[in-house]
Amino acid sequence: MFEWLKSLGQEGNSLRPIVENFNQMMMDGRHMFDLVTASLLGGAEANVIREDLFKTDQKINKAEQVLRRYLVVHASVHGASEFPTCLVLMSIAKDAERIGDYCKNMFDVAAQHPIDSSSANGQAIMHCKDRVSALLGKMIEAYRSQDAEVAKEHLRECDEIENLCDAKVDGLIVAGGGSDHVASALAFRHLKRIVAHSKNITTSIVMPIDKLDFFDER
Repeated sequence: MFEWLKSLGQEGNSLRPIVENFNQMMMDGRHMFDLVTASLLGGAEANVIREDLFKTDQKINKAEQVLRRYLVVHASVHGASEFPTCLVLMSIAKDAERIGDYCKNMFDVAAQHPIDSSSANGQAIMHCKDRVSALLGKMIEAYRSQDAEVAKEHLRECDEIENLCDAKVDGLIVAGGGSDHVASALAFRHLKRIVAHSKNITTSIVMPIDKLDFFDER
């Protein structure tokens, strides 16, 4: 899988434009994430970021549709030898699109109940969202370089953050409390799902097609 995807970035490869298109999808997803977490933690009014957030989401959705059409045509022209690559790109494009969807879910939380960044929950979410933003950057780096070691480091960090989010949600459920606890639990759950889709994208570098999305399955 590593050599497959690495070859796609080379000059003259007919799939190169769609690979670059996917790269833009990932960058747009990170932009959406940074926008919505700023709103969630009270740094920006929801109405201020709404237009940018949803326009970027529409851009991601259109990019995925273009990617699908291109891959269908490409596979039809080039035959069975290109099917594996097309399947990989189709799969990870859906993950990139889902990152945008979870950012929109987080926006719903931000619009209804922004979280005080100075509170204990706010501080915990602030720390986690900084790690996730950096993680999305590493995902893009791993994809661009097709560096297996960067990908494996990214996957290890994904596991750490997913475990952290699970622990935070469990703690908030046990503690009970009001709307701040509910909003915080939802935020951590959405953070975990964004990380999970980021991990799915990176598995394409180090796992065979049948193991995509199953890096941590024993």
